[in-house]
This record gives sequence, structure tokens and C-alpha cells, in this order.
Amino acid sequence: MKSPRALAIQVGFLILPIAISLAVAAALVIAVGRDPLEVVDALWKGAFKDSRKLGGVVNFWIPLTLVSIGLVVTFRAGLWNIGVEGQMMMGAVFASWGAQYLLLPESLSPLLNVMLIALSALGGMFWGFVVGFLKIRLGVNEIFGGVALNALVNVISIYLISGPWQPRIGGSAQGTEPFPTPALLPEFSPTFPVNLFMIALVIAAFLIVMILLNATRWGLNLKAVGANMRSALLLGVATERASMSAFFVCGALAGIGGAYRVLFTFDNLRPLASGGIGFLGLLVVLLLSIRLLWVPLIAFAFAAILTGSTRLQIAPSLKLDSSLAGVLQGMLVLFVILFHGVQEVFFPEKEIHHRDTESTEKSRVEQYEQ
Repeated sequence: MKSPRALAIQVGFLILPIAISLAVAAALVIAVGRDPLEVVDALWKGAFKDSRKLGGVVNFWIPLTLVSIGLVVTFRAGLWNIGVEGQMMMGAVFASWGAQYLLLPESLSPLLNVMLIALSALGGMFWGFVVGFLKIRLGVNEIFGGVALNALVNVISIYLISGPWQPRIGGSAQGTEPFPTPALLPEFSPTFPVNLFMIALVIAAFLIVMILLNATRWGLNLKAVGANMRSALLLGVATERASMSAFFVCGALAGIGGAYRVLFTFDNLRPLASGGIGFLGLLVVLLLSIRLLWVPLIAFAFAAILTGSTRLQIAPSLKLDSSLAGVLQGMLVLFVILFHGVQEVFFPEKEIHHRDTESTEKSRVEQYEQ
């Protein structure tokens, strides 16, 4: 159990970067002659004004949370899975193929939805396998390999949209024809347009990954590989298998997130359908220092900020660009990382624990002597 001093330091280094980020964002708003409180009000109304706005936040939260959960797995294994954006897109491509060619009657729509979700997971796993193969077998850094594969899958999707899958009338590179109704994920209601099955899937994925990482040998192996791969190998851990499994899990979750974008958000395949959610997931995980427990909450906060930021442009008294939300998120991650570095240098957790232990033992000795 952490001592009060260690807990106070941890809480302080968590609150300070958030407070500084908000202060800098407020200063930017004041610098352009706007009221920060009006900005907060606009963000709030843009995200939570009614149930339909809240539905928009949830629809962004679903793929962002799936991607972030997957990234926690790869980060736990010490892998920078920058290719997660491409894994989302490949999942979207696989789901789009199934939506167009797996034709089932509307009465079997739930079965078709499950099949398409499974296809998207396979697509994401396949693209994750490619990144892992390049890393493990060919020695290609996963960052460079991931960036290259992100670009490649985007080219593939544009080729499909403007070629084999182009609309029969007015074909262009803007998107495929809308998918058949049985293939689309149904919304709960017009006033709360979300898919309940996907919400349940996100919750299930979170709980399963939480158990796997913290209560299984697999999770322990991933942690060992991420801490020191050479030492893990000497201890008998199958490091290559552990690393590849991390790519598989992350790819599957990212692929499902990509499927949600094309089967619910857009109803068709579009270029860059992932919408940068994979990269945003990286920010979420960096902000949390790969702590899985807080992923759903922080992902929801990011989704609310981004969804609510659309109101900044239409509010008559503001007329600010929605990119202000991205500036706030970027500063938040930057300051959290900076403060984390300061904490590691000046207040290392092991040293604090060691001092607290020494102090406790000394007090016990004094009590015994008395």
C-alpha cells in the first residue's frame, strides 16, 4: 500500500499537467478576444445538450476505446504500434467486403452483423501480423513499418472505392455505394443513435483484457517482454510469440473499431474512414501511462471534447476553429509526459517507497527499544 506522501506526489503530478493545460488553453482563447467560459459552455452543449448529441459522443467513444484498449496491450509488451490506424482501415475494408458480398435476408441481420465484426477482427489481425512479422522476423522497427502500412492500406482503400467497388452511377473516389440495410448496425433510436451491441462489446473487451493482463501468465509474459526482452528470454519467456500475440489482440480490436466506422457512422467505405482515431488512441494511452483502468473514462472525455468542438464554429459569439480541441488534447498529453519525466528524475517511485520503508522500520525499532 502506498504511503500518504507517495500518494500525494502521484496525485499532484496528475493534477498539475491538467491544470496547466487548461490554463494555457484559456490564455489562447483570451488572446484572440474570446471568453474561456463561453468556450466551455459551447463544448458542453455540443456534447451533452440532448440525447442525440450524447449519442454522437458515444459513437466516437466506441472505436476510440477499442483502439486504446488494444494499444495498452502492445505498449505493455514494449511495442509502439503506430500501425494501429492501418489496422483500423484494414478491418473496415474486410467488413466492407462482407457487407457487399455476404447477402443475407433482413431477418438474419444480427447473424450478418456478427459475421462482419468477425471479418473486421480478422482484417485487423492480418495487418497487425504484417507489422509483427516485419518487426520480429525482418528487424524492421514497428514505427517505420506501421507508418508504411498505414499509407499502403489507404492506397488500397482508395483503389477499391474508385475501382471495383465504385458506385454504379456517378462513380468517384468519395465512397462506395451505401451498404445493404441488413449489413448495417442498427441504432437504438432516432433520439439516441447508438448501437447497443457494440457498447456491450466494448465493455466485454475491456473486462477480458483487464483479466488477461493482470491475472494470467500471458499478461505476465507481456510485462516481462516490455520491461526487458533479453531478460525475459533468459527466463524462458517465448518473446516472439508474446510480441506477436500483442499485435494480434490490438489488430483485432482496432479492426472492429474500423468496422463500426463503416457499418454505423458512414454506412459505406470512404477514404481515411478511420478518421485519425488510431492516432488519438495513442494520445489516450500515453496520457494514462498505459494504465488500462482509466481508458474508457479518458476516451470518453476525448470523444466529448472532439464532438463538442464542432459547436465552436457555429456559436455566434465565438466562431473559433474546432482545431482548438486538438490543441487542448495535444498540450494535455505533452504536459503529462513532461511531468512524468520530472517525476521519474526527482521523485522516483522506488526511491519514495524505499524511504517510506526505512522510515517505517526506524519507527518500529524506536518503539521496540522504548
